[in-house]
Formats: sequence, structure tokens, C-alpha cells
Amino acid sequence: MTTNPLDALYRRVAKKVLTETLHVKKGEAITVETWNTGLDFATRMVAEARSMGCTAIMILEDEDAYVEGVRRAPKESVGVMGKNEYNMLAGTDAYVFVPGPVISAYSKRLTASERDGSTRYNSSWYDAAEKAKLRGARLSFGYIGKDLARMLGKTIPQAAEGQLKAALVDFGDVSKAAGALEARLTDGAEVTVESGNATLRFSLKGELDSQDGLVDDKDVSGGNNMAYVPPGFVSKGVDPSSVDGRLKMSPTLTRLGVVSGAEFEFKKGRLVSWKSGDRAKLSKLLDPIPEDKRRLSVMGIGLNPAMKYGFGQDRFVGGAVTLGGLGFSAVVRKGTVSTSEGPLLRDGKPV
Repeated sequence: MTTNPLDALYRRVAKKVLTETLHVKKGEAITVETWNTGLDFATRMVAEARSMGCTAIMILEDEDAYVEGVRRAPKESVGVMGKNEYNMLAGTDAYVFVPGPVISAYSKRLTASERDGSTRYNSSWYDAAEKAKLRGARLSFGYIGKDLARMLGKTIPQAAEGQLKAALVDFGDVSKAAGALEARLTDGAEVTVESGNATLRFSLKGELDSQDGLVDDKDVSGGNNMAYVPPGFVSKGVDPSSVDGRLKMSPTLTRLGVVSGAEFEFKKGRLVSWKSGDRAKLSKLLDPIPEDKRRLSVMGIGLNPAMKYGFGQDRFVGGAVTLGGLGFSAVVRKGTVSTSEGPLLRDGKPV
């Protein structure tokens, strides 16, 4: 096994994912899928799984081969799952996935249409995983490539290390915080988000999603087979037509880089105006979206006290507020969030 400066951290995270996230038991079948950037971590994960008495195999998705295949293969065969993959999922108890930069929104190696076409298997994969009742974990540090690291002003190892350290948080504490928050984020709840001197109001409606780093029997039976690592956020659907007021956005990572100093105004659900020091970048993001589609549709609140801003997963930072639906998720770092029952966050800190 190759030596890597991060190997001690890899070992700790691998053990935590296997024992706490996936609850693996001796004799279980473990599949580890990785791209090039996650290879060192994946080899550590396989070694740890085997040391626990599991059978483990590793699959490598080579980035160069993937890009060439997407560009040269017949369109009808791109992004399609084969029987070999279906059969592998059917025989897997626990699955660990380290994605690659080329399938992230920040990669320039594939066009948006090529990337979308190459990942159209996504729903099929989750259907197969649900049928197999496997337990899975996705290590999001794998999305960090040269393009994303440059946007963050970090090296790839620096950004990856920031995420992996945040994976060592107490999952039980995160789960308790998520449960308390879920009880408040119900359909019909009226929410107020204060960011600086701006106030935004809307009502909640739609899907509730919680990421606490744990995959239990309830998750598996409900089809929530995959957990994000590092963990730490709860999101809830927003009634787009109810959004009204103003929002001041903190520095936010988008597919074009970090956008700073942006302010938005909504009336009766629609985005009616915006301004920013990065106005050209922001306009390039918003202009392609039809006016009647420029609406907020989801709110998230971060719960991970070990996650820091600027490492590619700001939505997980404890106290972060994210509002999605504009083609990116706007981040508010020190917001105050309240419902009719009282505050959930005050100045970016849980109440």
C-alpha cells in the first residue's frame, strides 16, 4: 500500500465509516468504488474492512477512460447500468463510494450535457441499491479536483483534509440535533431568515432530508441507503410561491467560482432584482434561467461543528443556512432563522 501523508486520517475515517455509518459485521460483503483521487483512501478502506473479517472488493473508475468513453461511445450506451453492476449491488451488504471530480459541477473536462448524460443511471443505481437493501456511504471529498481546489484557494490535499477531519465529528450528537430540527421543519411552518439588515419570509412545503452520517434500518427501509460523510445538515422543501423579501448572501461557491456580496429581492415568489460585486458572474448564472423559474425551492441548515467554511461543503457547517433553487445554493453564514415557535438559529448559532 502506498504511503500518503493523510494515511493516519484515512485510517480513522475508514474505521468510523465502517463501524458507525455502515455498522458492518464480520462476514459481510463490502464494495468500495473510487475514482483516481480517492484511490489511497479506498485502499485503506478495503484493508480495514478485511481486518474486520469482511470480504471486500474495490472498483476503480479511471477518470481519463471515463472522459474518453463519454465522448466516443454511442449516446444510447452512455450512462446505462449493465447487468454486471446490478448483480454486484445485489451481492453487496455495504457500499462505500468516493466520487470523482469529473462528475462534479466544477469540472471543465466534460460539458454540462455530457456530464448529465453520463450520470443518467443515477436513479437506476438508487433503485437497485434500495432493492438490495445495502447500506452506503458517499465520501464527498472525492469531488475535489484541480478546478474546485483552485476556486477554494487550496490544494486538493488541503481541501480533502478539511472534509475528512469534519468526518470525525460525533455522529450521535449530529443525529440528535437533526431530530430536534426536523420536528420544527414541518409543512406549513412559516420561516423568517434574517441576513444582515435583510429579511426573507416563506412557508415550508415538501420533502424533508436529514444527513447525520448514520444508515440504520429505518433509512434502508425508506430507501435512504446512502449517507454523506462528512455529515451534518437538514433540508426541507420551500413553497416557492410564498417567498417574499430580501436576502443577503455570504460568499457562496458556484460552478463559476465564489460569488460575494450578492443581494436578492423576491416578491410573491419571484426573484425581481439582484446585485453583487460579482454581478457579471451572477448574471451569467441567472440569465439562462427563465424568469418564472427563478424561485427558491429548498432550505438547509448545517449541523456539523467540525466543518469549516471554504472546504467545498459549506452547507454542512454548523449554523450555515442554504437556500437553493437558483441553479446554486445561496449560503448565509451568520443568519437568524425563526418559525412561529421561536428561533432555530441566532447569528449562525443554534438556539
